[in-house]
Amino acid sequence: MSKGLRSWVQANWVDIANPKKGGGFPKCGRSGGEKRRNYPKCVPAAKARSMSASQRASAVSRKQKAEKKTRTNKKPNYAKT
Repeated sequence: MSKGLRSWVQANWVDIANPKKGGGFPKCGRSGGEKRRNYPKCVPAAKARSMSASQRASAVSRKQKAEKKTRTNKKPNYAKT
């Protein structure tokens, strides 16, 4: 059932915490000095499409709560999707 690391890396990852005004989501990651309103919550595009609006909001909320905690070794805090 597992597709492996290669397909995981090649998946189209999007940031569900910062939806675009016209619909859809920006790609995960930032370019240059780009600023975003919320800390990114990245999921594969297929997963984002399959989630309801309330599920996306809940996942973003969990991520924001996790980010309030202190970090260890500069690693991002994980929040379940």
